[in-house]
Amino acid sequence: MKLNDPKAMRALAHPLRLDLLEVLSMVESATAAWCGRALGVPQANCSFHLRQLGKYGFVEEAEPGEDRRERRWRLVEGSREMRVDVAGADTAAAEAIGRRLERTVVEREMAAILGYAERRSEESPQWRGKAGVVSALAVVSADDMPEIERKWQELLRPYLARAEARGEPGVEVGDAAAGGASSERRLVRYFMAATPVGALDGMTGDPVEGLPEGASEGRGGDSAAASAAARAYMTGGDSDGHDR
Repeated sequence: MKLNDPKAMRALAHPLRLDLLEVLSMVESATAAWCGRALGVPQANCSFHLRQLGKYGFVEEAEPGEDRRERRWRLVEGSREMRVDVAGADTAAAEAIGRRLERTVVEREMAAILGYAERRSEESPQWRGKAGVVSALAVVSADDMPEIERKWQELLRPYLARAEARGEPGVEVGDAAAGGASSERRLVRYFMAATPVGALDGMTGDPVEGLPEGASEGRGGDSAAASAAARAYMTGGDSDGHDR
Protein backbone atom coordinates (compact mmCIF):
# COMPACT_ATOMS: atom_id res chain seq x y z
CA MET A 1 0.00 0.00 0.00
CA LYS A 2 1.44 3.36 -1.05
CA LEU A 3 0.63 6.28 1.25
CA ASN A 4 0.51 9.79 -0.14
CA ASP A 5 -2.88 10.93 1.19
CA PRO A 6 -2.24 13.49 3.98
CA LYS A 7 -5.25 12.44 6.05
CA ALA A 8 -4.23 8.79 5.99
CA MET A 9 -0.63 9.65 6.81
CA ARG A 10 -1.73 11.85 9.71
CA ALA A 11 -3.91 9.01 11.00
CA LEU A 12 -0.88 6.73 11.17
CA ALA A 13 1.46 9.20 12.85
CA HIS A 14 0.79 7.79 16.33
CA PRO A 15 2.96 5.12 17.99
CA LEU A 16 0.03 3.13 19.41
CA ARG A 17 -1.67 2.93 16.01
CA LEU A 18 1.55 1.58 14.52
CA ASP A 19 1.70 -0.91 17.40
CA LEU A 20 -1.88 -2.01 16.70
CA LEU A 21 -1.17 -2.57 13.01
CA GLU A 22 1.90 -4.58 13.94
CA VAL A 23 0.00 -6.75 16.42
CA LEU A 24 -2.87 -7.35 13.98
CA SER A 25 -0.35 -8.49 11.37
CA MET A 26 0.37 -11.43 13.69
CA VAL A 27 -3.19 -12.69 13.97
CA GLU A 28 -6.18 -13.31 11.75
CA SER A 29 -8.32 -11.01 13.86
CA ALA A 30 -8.44 -9.75 17.43
CA THR A 31 -10.48 -7.71 19.86
CA ALA A 32 -9.43 -4.42 21.40
CA ALA A 33 -9.17 -6.25 24.73
CA TRP A 34 -6.69 -8.77 23.33
CA CYS A 35 -4.67 -6.02 21.67
CA GLY A 36 -4.59 -4.19 24.98
CA ARG A 37 -3.22 -7.25 26.78
CA ALA A 38 -0.62 -7.82 24.06
CA LEU A 39 0.57 -4.21 24.17
CA GLY A 40 0.08 -3.54 27.88
CA VAL A 41 -2.28 -0.58 27.33
CA PRO A 42 -5.93 0.01 28.36
CA GLN A 43 -8.62 -1.60 26.22
CA ALA A 44 -10.36 1.78 25.82
CA ASN A 45 -7.24 3.25 24.20
CA CYS A 46 -7.07 0.36 21.74
CA SER A 47 -10.76 0.65 20.92
CA PHE A 48 -10.46 4.34 20.08
CA HIS A 49 -7.38 3.96 17.90
CA LEU A 50 -8.74 0.87 16.13
CA ARG A 51 -11.82 2.86 15.18
CA GLN A 52 -9.60 5.63 13.81
CA LEU A 53 -7.57 3.11 11.81
CA GLY A 54 -10.85 1.70 10.49
CA LYS A 55 -12.04 5.16 9.51
CA TYR A 56 -9.04 5.60 7.21
CA GLY A 57 -9.13 2.13 5.72
CA PHE A 58 -6.24 0.39 7.48
CA VAL A 59 -8.33 -2.11 9.47
CA GLU A 60 -11.88 -3.42 9.23
CA GLU A 61 -14.33 -5.35 11.35
CA ALA A 62 -13.92 -9.10 11.13
CA GLU A 63 -16.41 -11.90 11.58
CA PRO A 64 -17.48 -12.24 15.23
CA GLY A 65 -15.98 -15.01 17.31
CA GLU A 66 -17.64 -17.30 19.84
CA ASP A 67 -18.70 -14.28 21.86
CA ARG A 68 -20.70 -12.37 19.27
CA ARG A 69 -20.81 -9.33 21.53
CA GLU A 70 -17.09 -8.75 21.00
CA ARG A 71 -15.99 -6.51 18.16
CA ARG A 72 -13.11 -8.06 16.25
CA TRP A 73 -10.68 -6.28 13.95
CA ARG A 74 -8.38 -7.37 11.15
CA LEU A 75 -6.01 -5.73 8.70
CA VAL A 76 -7.41 -4.60 5.39
CA GLU A 77 -5.94 -6.53 2.48
CA GLY A 78 -2.83 -4.78 1.27
CA SER A 79 -2.05 -2.95 4.50
CA ARG A 80 0.54 -5.48 5.71
CA GLU A 81 3.16 -3.59 3.72
CA MET A 82 2.98 0.20 3.46
CA ARG A 83 5.30 2.70 1.86
CA VAL A 84 5.21 6.41 2.56
CA ASP A 85 5.44 8.20 -0.79
CA VAL A 86 6.53 11.68 0.25
CA ALA A 87 7.63 12.46 -3.30
CA GLY A 88 4.12 11.72 -4.51
CA ALA A 89 2.44 14.07 -2.06
CA ASP A 90 0.35 16.78 -3.74
CA THR A 91 1.22 19.73 -1.49
CA ALA A 92 3.96 20.97 0.79
CA ALA A 93 1.64 20.35 3.75
CA ALA A 94 1.13 16.74 2.68
CA GLU A 95 4.89 16.30 2.33
CA ALA A 96 5.38 17.68 5.85
CA ILE A 97 2.82 15.22 7.23
CA GLY A 98 4.55 12.38 5.42
CA ARG A 99 7.87 13.34 6.97
CA ARG A 100 6.21 13.51 10.38
CA LEU A 101 4.97 9.95 9.89
CA GLU A 102 8.43 8.81 8.83
CA ARG A 103 9.87 10.44 11.94
CA THR A 104 7.31 8.67 14.15
CA VAL A 105 8.24 5.31 12.61
CA VAL A 106 11.98 5.92 13.07
CA GLU A 107 11.64 7.19 16.65
CA ARG A 108 9.50 4.19 17.54
CA GLU A 109 12.08 1.79 16.15
CA MET A 110 14.97 3.63 17.81
CA ALA A 111 13.18 3.43 21.15
CA ALA A 112 12.89 -0.35 20.69
CA ILE A 113 16.57 -0.66 19.76
CA LEU A 114 17.75 1.41 22.73
CA GLY A 115 15.37 -0.46 25.04
CA TYR A 116 16.90 -3.77 24.01
CA ALA A 117 20.41 -2.39 24.47
CA GLU A 118 19.51 -1.52 28.08
CA ARG A 119 18.13 -4.96 28.92
CA ARG A 120 20.47 -7.11 26.84
CA SER A 121 22.31 -8.38 29.91
CA GLU A 122 19.00 -9.78 31.24
CA GLU A 123 18.60 -12.14 28.29
CA SER A 124 18.75 -15.90 28.76
CA PRO A 125 22.01 -17.67 27.78
CA GLN A 126 20.32 -19.03 24.64
CA TRP A 127 19.67 -15.51 23.35
CA ARG A 128 22.54 -13.53 24.81
CA GLY A 129 25.03 -12.34 22.21
CA LYS A 130 22.86 -13.27 19.23
CA ALA A 131 21.12 -9.98 18.58
CA GLY A 132 22.28 -6.43 18.19
CA VAL A 133 22.83 -3.64 15.70
CA VAL A 134 24.52 -4.05 12.34
CA SER A 135 25.85 -0.99 10.55
CA ALA A 136 27.91 -0.72 7.37
CA LEU A 137 28.99 1.91 4.87
CA ALA A 138 28.58 0.71 1.30
CA VAL A 139 29.05 2.26 -2.12
CA VAL A 140 25.93 1.76 -4.20
CA SER A 141 24.17 3.36 -7.13
CA ALA A 142 20.57 4.57 -7.03
CA ASP A 143 19.65 1.51 -9.11
CA ASP A 144 21.26 -0.83 -6.55
CA MET A 145 19.09 0.35 -3.66
CA PRO A 146 15.77 -1.30 -4.68
CA GLU A 147 17.66 -4.55 -5.29
CA ILE A 148 19.20 -4.46 -1.81
CA GLU A 149 15.79 -3.85 -0.25
CA ARG A 150 14.25 -6.69 -2.30
CA LYS A 151 16.93 -9.14 -1.16
CA TRP A 152 16.47 -8.06 2.45
CA GLN A 153 12.72 -8.67 2.20
CA GLU A 154 13.31 -12.07 0.57
CA LEU A 155 15.62 -13.03 3.43
CA LEU A 156 12.97 -12.20 6.03
CA ARG A 157 9.93 -13.50 4.14
CA PRO A 158 10.08 -17.12 5.43
CA TYR A 159 10.21 -15.87 9.00
CA LEU A 160 7.39 -13.40 8.45
CA ALA A 161 5.28 -16.26 7.09
CA ARG A 162 6.14 -18.28 10.18
CA ALA A 163 4.86 -15.44 12.36
CA GLU A 164 1.64 -15.15 10.37
CA ALA A 165 1.13 -18.91 10.69
CA ARG A 166 0.94 -18.44 14.45
CA GLY A 167 -2.02 -16.16 13.96
CA GLU A 168 -4.30 -17.17 16.79
CA PRO A 169 -5.33 -14.68 19.48
CA GLY A 170 -4.00 -17.10 22.09
CA VAL A 171 -0.39 -16.40 21.04
CA GLU A 172 1.38 -14.48 23.78
CA VAL A 173 2.68 -11.66 21.61
CA GLY A 174 5.79 -10.11 23.09
CA ASP A 175 6.43 -12.97 25.52
CA ALA A 176 10.09 -12.73 26.49
CA ALA A 177 10.27 -15.28 29.26
CA ALA A 178 13.81 -16.12 30.33
CA GLY A 179 15.17 -19.61 30.01
CA GLY A 180 13.78 -22.32 27.79
CA ALA A 181 15.31 -24.49 25.11
CA SER A 182 17.59 -23.14 22.41
CA SER A 183 14.77 -23.73 19.89
CA GLU A 184 12.56 -21.19 21.69
CA ARG A 185 10.92 -18.82 19.21
CA ARG A 186 10.18 -15.20 19.98
CA LEU A 187 9.09 -12.10 18.15
CA VAL A 188 12.16 -10.18 16.99
CA ARG A 189 12.08 -6.69 15.49
CA TYR A 190 14.00 -5.99 12.29
CA PHE A 191 14.42 -2.49 10.91
CA MET A 192 16.18 -1.51 7.70
CA ALA A 193 17.11 2.06 6.83
CA ALA A 194 19.09 3.19 3.80
CA THR A 195 20.46 6.70 4.40
CA PRO A 196 22.63 8.13 1.61
CA VAL A 197 25.52 10.19 2.96
CA GLY A 198 25.57 13.84 1.96
CA ALA A 199 27.87 14.65 -0.93
CA LEU A 200 31.33 15.73 0.16
CA ASP A 201 32.64 19.07 -1.08
CA GLY A 202 34.77 18.61 -4.16
CA MET A 203 34.05 14.88 -4.51
CA THR A 204 33.55 13.83 -8.10
CA GLY A 205 33.39 10.50 -9.89
CA ASP A 206 33.46 7.15 -8.11
CA PRO A 207 33.75 7.73 -4.32
CA VAL A 208 35.58 4.42 -3.97
CA GLU A 209 38.59 6.11 -5.59
CA GLY A 210 38.92 8.33 -2.52
CA LEU A 211 38.99 5.51 0.02
CA PRO A 212 42.16 4.39 1.81
CA GLU A 213 44.13 1.61 0.15
CA GLY A 214 42.52 -1.78 0.74
CA ALA A 215 39.09 -0.40 1.60
CA SER A 216 37.73 -1.27 -1.83
CA GLU A 217 39.03 -4.82 -2.03
CA GLY A 218 36.64 -7.26 -3.61
CA ARG A 219 35.37 -4.86 -6.27
CA GLY A 220 35.00 -7.52 -8.94
CA GLY A 221 33.42 -7.37 -12.38
CA ASP A 222 30.71 -4.84 -13.20
CA SER A 223 29.29 -4.73 -9.67
CA ALA A 224 32.01 -2.48 -8.25
CA ALA A 225 29.53 0.20 -7.14
CA ALA A 226 27.72 -2.27 -4.90
CA SER A 227 30.82 -3.42 -2.98
CA ALA A 228 31.31 -2.55 0.69
CA ALA A 229 33.35 0.59 1.28
CA ALA A 230 34.05 -0.16 4.92
CA ARG A 231 33.77 -3.13 7.19
CA ALA A 232 30.45 -3.80 8.89
CA TYR A 233 30.01 -2.91 12.54
CA MET A 234 27.89 -5.11 14.78
CA THR A 235 27.04 -4.92 18.46
CA GLY A 236 25.65 -7.80 20.45
CA GLY A 237 27.39 -10.79 18.92
CA ASP A 238 28.61 -12.51 15.79
CA SER A 239 27.22 -15.50 13.92
CA ASP A 240 28.65 -17.82 16.58
CA GLY A 241 26.89 -15.94 19.35
CA HIS A 242 30.13 -14.48 20.79
CA ASP A 243 29.89 -11.01 22.28
CA ARG A 244 31.95 -8.30 20.62
